[in-house]
Amino acid sequence: MPLPLIALFLTAFGIGTAEFVIAGLLPEVSTDLGVSIPTAGFLITAYAIGVAVGGPIVTLLTARFSRKATILALVAAFTIGQALCALAPTYPLLMAARLLVSVGHGAFFGVAAIVATRLVPPEKAGSAVAMLLAGITVANILGVPGGTAIGNMFGWRATFWAVGLLGLASLLATAILLPADQPEAAHERTSIAAQFKVLGRPVIFLSFAVIIVAMIGQFAVFTYIAPYLITVTQVPQDLVPWLLLLFGLGSTAGVFAGGRLADWKLMPSLLGMLVALAIVYAAMALSSYNAIAMGICILLWSGLSFGFGAPVQTRILKAAADAPNLASPLIPTAFNLGIALGASIGAAALEQGWGYVSLPWIGCVVSVAAAVIALMSWNAGQPRGAPATT
Repeated sequence: MPLPLIALFLTAFGIGTAEFVIAGLLPEVSTDLGVSIPTAGFLITAYAIGVAVGGPIVTLLTARFSRKATILALVAAFTIGQALCALAPTYPLLMAARLLVSVGHGAFFGVAAIVATRLVPPEKAGSAVAMLLAGITVANILGVPGGTAIGNMFGWRATFWAVGLLGLASLLATAILLPADQPEAAHERTSIAAQFKVLGRPVIFLSFAVIIVAMIGQFAVFTYIAPYLITVTQVPQDLVPWLLLLFGLGSTAGVFAGGRLADWKLMPSLLGMLVALAIVYAAMALSSYNAIAMGICILLWSGLSFGFGAPVQTRILKAAADAPNLASPLIPTAFNLGIALGASIGAAALEQGWGYVSLPWIGCVVSVAAAVIALMSWNAGQPRGAPATT
Protein backbone atom coordinates (compact mmCIF):
# COMPACT_ATOMS: atom_id res chain seq x y z
CA MET A 1 0.00 0.00 0.00
CA PRO A 2 1.51 3.40 -0.97
CA LEU A 3 2.82 5.45 1.96
CA PRO A 4 0.63 8.48 1.07
CA LEU A 5 -2.43 6.30 1.75
CA ILE A 6 -1.06 5.68 5.25
CA ALA A 7 -1.03 9.45 5.82
CA LEU A 8 -4.64 9.73 4.63
CA PHE A 9 -5.60 6.75 6.81
CA LEU A 10 -4.03 8.44 9.87
CA THR A 11 -5.99 11.62 9.21
CA ALA A 12 -9.22 9.66 8.72
CA PHE A 13 -8.54 7.89 12.01
CA GLY A 14 -8.16 11.22 13.82
CA ILE A 15 -11.28 12.71 12.22
CA GLY A 16 -13.32 9.59 12.96
CA THR A 17 -12.21 9.70 16.58
CA ALA A 18 -13.10 13.38 16.87
CA GLU A 19 -16.59 12.79 15.46
CA PHE A 20 -17.64 9.88 17.67
CA VAL A 21 -15.66 10.28 20.92
CA ILE A 22 -17.97 13.06 22.10
CA ALA A 23 -20.66 10.42 22.73
CA GLY A 24 -18.53 8.94 25.50
CA LEU A 25 -17.85 12.38 26.99
CA LEU A 26 -21.40 13.75 27.13
CA PRO A 27 -21.89 13.36 30.90
CA GLU A 28 -18.64 15.22 31.66
CA VAL A 29 -19.33 17.93 29.07
CA SER A 30 -22.88 18.33 30.37
CA THR A 31 -21.72 18.79 33.97
CA ASP A 32 -18.79 21.06 33.20
CA LEU A 33 -20.65 23.42 30.84
CA GLY A 34 -23.93 23.40 32.75
CA VAL A 35 -26.23 21.98 30.08
CA SER A 36 -28.48 18.93 30.01
CA ILE A 37 -27.35 15.69 28.38
CA PRO A 38 -29.94 16.05 25.56
CA THR A 39 -28.62 19.56 24.91
CA ALA A 40 -25.06 18.26 24.91
CA GLY A 41 -26.22 15.61 22.45
CA PHE A 42 -26.82 18.34 19.88
CA LEU A 43 -23.03 18.50 19.56
CA ILE A 44 -23.38 15.24 17.62
CA THR A 45 -26.39 16.34 15.56
CA ALA A 46 -24.80 19.66 14.60
CA TYR A 47 -21.60 17.88 13.60
CA ALA A 48 -23.50 15.62 11.20
CA ILE A 49 -25.24 18.65 9.67
CA GLY A 50 -21.89 20.39 9.25
CA VAL A 51 -20.47 17.37 7.44
CA ALA A 52 -23.50 17.04 5.19
CA VAL A 53 -23.90 20.71 4.26
CA GLY A 54 -20.52 22.33 4.69
CA GLY A 55 -18.34 19.65 3.12
CA PRO A 56 -19.59 20.01 -0.48
CA ILE A 57 -19.56 23.81 -0.25
CA VAL A 58 -15.95 23.96 0.93
CA THR A 59 -14.88 21.39 -1.65
CA LEU A 60 -16.40 23.43 -4.48
CA LEU A 61 -14.81 26.63 -3.18
CA THR A 62 -11.38 24.98 -3.10
CA ALA A 63 -11.72 23.07 -6.37
CA ARG A 64 -9.31 25.36 -8.21
CA PHE A 65 -6.54 24.90 -5.66
CA SER A 66 -3.96 22.15 -5.38
CA ARG A 67 -5.50 19.08 -3.77
CA LYS A 68 -2.46 18.55 -1.57
CA ALA A 69 -2.63 22.16 -0.39
CA THR A 70 -6.37 21.79 0.24
CA ILE A 71 -5.85 18.64 2.31
CA LEU A 72 -3.07 20.28 4.32
CA ALA A 73 -5.29 23.29 5.01
CA LEU A 74 -8.18 21.05 6.08
CA VAL A 75 -5.98 18.98 8.40
CA ALA A 76 -4.55 22.20 9.88
CA ALA A 77 -8.09 23.50 10.46
CA PHE A 78 -9.01 20.17 12.06
CA THR A 79 -6.02 20.40 14.42
CA ILE A 80 -6.78 24.00 15.37
CA GLY A 81 -10.42 23.05 15.85
CA GLN A 82 -9.47 20.42 18.43
CA ALA A 83 -7.53 23.04 20.38
CA LEU A 84 -10.53 25.38 20.24
CA CYS A 85 -12.77 22.57 21.52
CA ALA A 86 -10.37 21.93 24.40
CA LEU A 87 -10.28 25.63 25.31
CA ALA A 88 -14.00 26.39 24.84
CA PRO A 89 -15.29 27.98 28.07
CA THR A 90 -18.98 27.76 27.12
CA TYR A 91 -21.34 25.42 25.30
CA PRO A 92 -21.98 27.79 22.34
CA LEU A 93 -18.24 28.16 21.74
CA LEU A 94 -17.75 24.40 21.91
CA MET A 95 -20.58 24.02 19.39
CA ALA A 96 -18.91 26.57 17.09
CA ALA A 97 -15.58 24.76 17.30
CA ARG A 98 -17.26 21.43 16.52
CA LEU A 99 -18.97 22.97 13.49
CA LEU A 100 -15.61 24.22 12.21
CA VAL A 101 -14.19 20.72 12.51
CA SER A 102 -17.25 19.11 10.89
CA VAL A 103 -17.07 21.28 7.77
CA GLY A 104 -13.43 20.29 7.33
CA HIS A 105 -14.42 16.65 7.92
CA GLY A 106 -16.82 16.57 4.98
CA ALA A 107 -14.44 18.41 2.66
CA PHE A 108 -11.47 16.22 3.64
CA PHE A 109 -13.18 12.97 2.76
CA GLY A 110 -14.44 14.47 -0.50
CA VAL A 111 -10.97 15.53 -1.63
CA ALA A 112 -9.10 12.60 -0.05
CA ALA A 113 -11.26 10.04 -1.85
CA ILE A 114 -10.28 11.58 -5.20
CA VAL A 115 -6.60 11.70 -4.23
CA ALA A 116 -6.61 8.13 -2.88
CA THR A 117 -7.89 6.68 -6.15
CA ARG A 118 -5.21 8.62 -8.06
CA LEU A 119 -2.42 7.10 -5.94
CA VAL A 120 -3.04 3.57 -7.20
CA PRO A 121 -3.72 1.89 -10.55
CA PRO A 122 -7.40 2.05 -11.65
CA GLU A 123 -7.93 -1.62 -10.83
CA LYS A 124 -6.96 -0.92 -7.18
CA ALA A 125 -9.29 2.05 -6.67
CA GLY A 126 -11.63 0.06 -4.43
CA SER A 127 -8.82 -0.91 -2.06
CA ALA A 128 -7.67 2.72 -1.90
CA VAL A 129 -11.15 3.90 -0.91
CA ALA A 130 -11.34 1.06 1.64
CA MET A 131 -8.07 2.20 3.21
CA LEU A 132 -9.57 5.65 3.72
CA LEU A 133 -12.79 4.24 5.20
CA ALA A 134 -10.79 1.95 7.47
CA GLY A 135 -9.57 5.03 9.33
CA ILE A 136 -13.13 5.57 10.58
CA THR A 137 -13.75 1.95 11.55
CA VAL A 138 -10.43 1.67 13.40
CA ALA A 139 -11.32 4.92 15.16
CA ASN A 140 -14.40 3.18 16.54
CA ILE A 141 -12.29 0.28 17.81
CA LEU A 142 -9.29 2.18 19.21
CA GLY A 143 -9.78 5.93 19.00
CA VAL A 144 -13.20 6.28 20.64
CA PRO A 145 -12.54 3.93 23.60
CA GLY A 146 -9.06 5.41 24.05
CA GLY A 147 -10.33 8.98 23.86
CA THR A 148 -13.12 8.20 26.30
CA ALA A 149 -10.63 6.64 28.72
CA ILE A 150 -8.42 9.75 28.52
CA GLY A 151 -11.47 11.92 29.21
CA ASN A 152 -12.47 9.79 32.20
CA MET A 153 -8.97 10.01 33.70
CA PHE A 154 -7.96 13.59 32.90
CA GLY A 155 -11.17 15.38 31.95
CA TRP A 156 -12.96 15.79 28.62
CA ARG A 157 -10.70 18.64 27.50
CA ALA A 158 -7.68 16.33 27.61
CA THR A 159 -9.35 14.15 24.98
CA PHE A 160 -9.52 17.06 22.53
CA TRP A 161 -5.85 17.90 23.20
CA ALA A 162 -4.94 14.27 22.49
CA VAL A 163 -6.90 14.26 19.23
CA GLY A 164 -5.27 17.59 18.35
CA LEU A 165 -1.83 15.98 18.72
CA LEU A 166 -3.01 13.22 16.43
CA GLY A 167 -4.08 15.89 13.94
CA LEU A 168 -0.63 17.48 14.16
CA ALA A 169 1.00 14.11 13.44
CA SER A 170 -1.36 13.66 10.48
CA LEU A 171 -0.45 17.11 9.18
CA LEU A 172 3.27 16.31 9.25
CA ALA A 173 2.75 12.89 7.65
CA THR A 174 0.60 14.38 4.90
CA ALA A 175 3.08 17.17 4.18
CA ILE A 176 5.95 14.68 3.89
CA LEU A 177 4.32 11.68 2.22
CA LEU A 178 1.57 13.04 -0.03
CA PRO A 179 2.92 13.86 -3.50
CA ALA A 180 2.15 17.05 -5.37
CA ASP A 181 -0.89 17.02 -7.67
CA GLN A 182 -0.46 15.02 -10.84
CA PRO A 183 -0.63 17.07 -14.05
CA GLU A 184 -3.62 15.17 -15.36
CA ALA A 185 -5.70 16.28 -12.36
CA ALA A 186 -6.02 19.77 -13.82
CA HIS A 187 -8.66 18.84 -16.42
CA GLU A 188 -10.95 17.59 -13.67
CA ARG A 189 -11.37 21.09 -12.23
CA THR A 190 -14.37 21.91 -14.38
CA SER A 191 -16.97 24.62 -13.85
CA ILE A 192 -19.58 24.42 -11.11
CA ALA A 193 -22.30 24.04 -13.75
CA ALA A 194 -20.48 21.03 -15.17
CA GLN A 195 -20.12 19.55 -11.68
CA PHE A 196 -23.89 19.77 -11.14
CA LYS A 197 -24.55 18.31 -14.58
CA VAL A 198 -22.56 15.21 -13.64
CA LEU A 199 -24.96 14.57 -10.74
CA GLY A 200 -27.74 14.03 -13.27
CA ARG A 201 -26.16 10.84 -14.56
CA PRO A 202 -28.39 7.91 -13.54
CA VAL A 203 -25.41 5.83 -12.42
CA ILE A 204 -24.43 8.55 -9.96
CA PHE A 205 -27.74 9.64 -8.45
CA LEU A 206 -28.89 6.03 -8.15
CA SER A 207 -25.65 5.17 -6.36
CA PHE A 208 -26.28 8.01 -3.91
CA ALA A 209 -29.75 6.56 -3.36
CA VAL A 210 -28.18 3.17 -2.57
CA ILE A 211 -26.04 4.79 0.15
CA ILE A 212 -28.94 6.67 1.74
CA VAL A 213 -31.35 3.72 1.73
CA ALA A 214 -28.79 1.20 3.00
CA MET A 215 -27.70 3.52 5.81
CA ILE A 216 -31.31 3.91 6.92
CA GLY A 217 -31.33 0.21 7.76
CA GLN A 218 -27.98 0.28 9.52
CA PHE A 219 -28.77 3.19 11.82
CA ALA A 220 -32.38 2.23 12.47
CA VAL A 221 -30.76 -0.71 14.29
CA PHE A 222 -27.38 0.62 15.43
CA THR A 223 -28.77 3.75 17.12
CA TYR A 224 -30.74 1.55 19.54
CA ILE A 225 -28.50 -1.52 19.64
CA ALA A 226 -27.60 -1.19 23.35
CA PRO A 227 -31.19 -1.12 24.72
CA TYR A 228 -32.12 -3.76 22.11
CA LEU A 229 -29.47 -6.14 23.45
CA ILE A 230 -30.28 -5.40 27.08
CA THR A 231 -34.08 -5.57 26.97
CA VAL A 232 -34.72 -8.15 24.23
CA THR A 233 -31.64 -10.39 24.06
CA GLN A 234 -31.17 -10.11 27.84
CA VAL A 235 -27.45 -9.37 27.53
CA PRO A 236 -26.00 -8.02 30.82
CA GLN A 237 -25.20 -4.33 30.50
CA ASP A 238 -21.50 -4.84 31.24
CA LEU A 239 -21.22 -7.23 28.26
CA VAL A 240 -22.73 -4.82 25.72
CA PRO A 241 -19.37 -3.07 25.07
CA TRP A 242 -17.88 -6.43 24.08
CA LEU A 243 -20.59 -6.94 21.50
CA LEU A 244 -19.97 -3.41 20.24
CA LEU A 245 -16.26 -4.27 20.00
CA LEU A 246 -17.35 -7.23 17.87
CA PHE A 247 -19.21 -4.77 15.67
CA GLY A 248 -16.05 -2.70 15.32
CA LEU A 249 -13.93 -5.69 14.38
CA GLY A 250 -16.50 -6.86 11.84
CA SER A 251 -16.80 -3.40 10.31
CA THR A 252 -13.03 -3.10 9.87
CA ALA A 253 -12.78 -6.51 8.23
CA GLY A 254 -15.78 -5.62 6.07
CA VAL A 255 -14.20 -2.39 4.83
CA PHE A 256 -11.07 -4.16 3.60
CA ALA A 257 -13.05 -7.06 2.12
CA GLY A 258 -15.35 -4.59 0.36
CA GLY A 259 -12.34 -2.87 -1.16
CA ARG A 260 -10.97 -6.13 -2.53
CA LEU A 261 -14.36 -7.12 -3.88
CA ALA A 262 -14.75 -3.71 -5.55
CA ASP A 263 -11.45 -4.28 -7.35
CA TRP A 264 -12.57 -7.77 -8.40
CA LYS A 265 -16.23 -7.51 -9.46
CA LEU A 266 -17.67 -4.20 -8.35
CA MET A 267 -21.38 -4.37 -9.11
CA PRO A 268 -21.90 -8.12 -8.52
CA SER A 269 -20.15 -7.68 -5.15
CA LEU A 270 -22.29 -4.67 -4.24
CA LEU A 271 -25.51 -6.48 -5.12
CA GLY A 272 -24.41 -9.62 -3.31
CA MET A 273 -23.59 -7.72 -0.12
CA LEU A 274 -26.92 -5.88 -0.08
CA VAL A 275 -28.87 -9.12 -0.57
CA ALA A 276 -26.77 -10.84 2.11
CA LEU A 277 -27.40 -7.87 4.39
CA ALA A 278 -31.17 -8.32 4.02
CA ILE A 279 -30.78 -11.99 4.97
CA VAL A 280 -28.67 -11.12 8.03
CA TYR A 281 -31.23 -8.56 9.21
CA ALA A 282 -33.95 -11.22 8.98
CA ALA A 283 -31.75 -13.67 10.89
CA MET A 284 -31.13 -11.00 13.53
CA ALA A 285 -34.85 -10.43 14.01
CA LEU A 286 -35.51 -14.17 14.28
CA SER A 287 -32.64 -14.76 16.74
CA SER A 288 -33.22 -11.71 18.92
CA TYR A 289 -33.65 -13.82 22.05
CA ASN A 290 -30.42 -15.82 21.70
CA ALA A 291 -27.23 -13.98 22.70
CA ILE A 292 -24.82 -16.25 20.80
CA ALA A 293 -26.84 -16.07 17.61
CA MET A 294 -27.10 -12.29 17.99
CA GLY A 295 -23.33 -12.06 18.40
CA ILE A 296 -22.85 -13.92 15.11
CA CYS A 297 -25.44 -11.71 13.41
CA ILE A 298 -23.75 -8.55 14.72
CA LEU A 299 -20.41 -9.68 13.31
CA LEU A 300 -21.92 -10.43 9.88
CA TRP A 301 -24.11 -7.32 9.94
CA SER A 302 -21.22 -4.98 10.70
CA GLY A 303 -19.01 -6.54 8.04
CA LEU A 304 -21.66 -6.23 5.34
CA SER A 305 -22.85 -2.78 6.48
CA PHE A 306 -19.37 -1.34 6.09
CA GLY A 307 -18.33 -3.62 3.25
CA PHE A 308 -20.74 -2.12 0.74
CA GLY A 309 -19.22 1.35 1.19
CA ALA A 310 -16.07 0.83 -0.88
CA PRO A 311 -17.86 -0.58 -3.97
CA VAL A 312 -20.57 2.08 -4.05
CA GLN A 313 -18.11 4.93 -3.52
CA THR A 314 -15.76 3.55 -6.15
CA ARG A 315 -18.75 3.33 -8.49
CA ILE A 316 -19.52 7.04 -7.96
CA LEU A 317 -15.90 8.15 -8.32
CA LYS A 318 -15.46 6.20 -11.56
CA ALA A 319 -18.70 7.52 -13.03
CA ALA A 320 -17.75 11.10 -12.08
CA ALA A 321 -14.06 10.83 -13.00
CA ASP A 322 -14.28 13.78 -15.41
CA ALA A 323 -15.83 16.11 -12.82
CA PRO A 324 -15.45 14.67 -9.30
CA ASN A 325 -15.26 17.82 -7.18
CA LEU A 326 -18.95 17.88 -6.25
CA ALA A 327 -19.84 14.19 -6.53
CA SER A 328 -17.07 13.12 -4.14
CA PRO A 329 -17.92 15.38 -1.16
CA LEU A 330 -21.60 14.51 -1.58
CA ILE A 331 -20.71 10.92 -0.63
CA PRO A 332 -20.34 11.74 3.10
CA THR A 333 -23.45 13.91 2.75
CA ALA A 334 -25.40 10.87 1.53
CA PHE A 335 -24.06 8.74 4.38
CA ASN A 336 -24.98 11.35 7.00
CA LEU A 337 -28.45 11.83 5.51
CA GLY A 338 -29.01 8.08 5.73
CA ILE A 339 -27.77 8.10 9.33
CA ALA A 340 -30.19 10.85 10.32
CA LEU A 341 -33.12 9.20 8.55
CA GLY A 342 -32.32 5.80 10.02
CA ALA A 343 -32.20 7.10 13.58
CA SER A 344 -35.46 9.00 13.05
CA ILE A 345 -37.28 6.05 11.46
CA GLY A 346 -36.08 3.77 14.25
CA ALA A 347 -37.35 6.24 16.84
CA ALA A 348 -40.72 6.47 15.08
CA ALA A 349 -41.04 2.67 15.05
CA LEU A 350 -40.36 2.49 18.77
CA GLU A 351 -42.74 5.36 19.54
CA GLN A 352 -45.47 3.49 17.62
CA GLY A 353 -44.93 0.54 19.94
CA TRP A 354 -43.51 -1.80 17.31
CA GLY A 355 -40.69 -2.86 19.62
CA TYR A 356 -36.97 -3.34 19.10
CA VAL A 357 -37.40 -6.50 17.03
CA SER A 358 -39.09 -4.39 14.34
CA LEU A 359 -35.82 -2.55 13.71
CA PRO A 360 -33.94 -5.35 11.92
CA TRP A 361 -37.09 -6.00 9.85
CA ILE A 362 -36.87 -2.36 8.75
CA GLY A 363 -33.23 -3.07 7.86
CA CYS A 364 -34.29 -6.11 5.86
CA VAL A 365 -36.84 -4.17 3.82
CA VAL A 366 -34.58 -1.22 3.04
CA SER A 367 -31.66 -3.52 2.16
CA VAL A 368 -33.84 -5.21 -0.45
CA ALA A 369 -34.82 -1.76 -1.72
CA ALA A 370 -31.14 -0.74 -1.87
CA ALA A 371 -30.35 -3.89 -3.87
CA VAL A 372 -33.11 -3.06 -6.35
CA ILE A 373 -31.77 0.49 -6.74
CA ALA A 374 -28.23 -0.88 -7.20
CA LEU A 375 -29.52 -3.17 -9.96
CA MET A 376 -31.16 -0.17 -11.63
CA SER A 377 -27.86 1.70 -11.39
CA TRP A 378 -26.01 -1.23 -12.92
CA ASN A 379 -28.45 -1.41 -15.82
CA ALA A 380 -28.26 2.36 -16.29
CA GLY A 381 -24.51 2.10 -16.75
CA GLN A 382 -24.71 -0.52 -19.51
CA PRO A 383 -24.83 0.40 -23.20
CA ARG A 384 -27.92 -0.96 -24.92
CA GLY A 385 -27.43 -4.58 -25.95
CA ALA A 386 -24.11 -4.88 -24.14
CA PRO A 387 -23.40 -7.72 -21.69
CA ALA A 388 -23.34 -6.83 -18.01
CA THR A 389 -19.98 -5.63 -16.68
CA THR A 390 -18.70 -4.33 -13.38
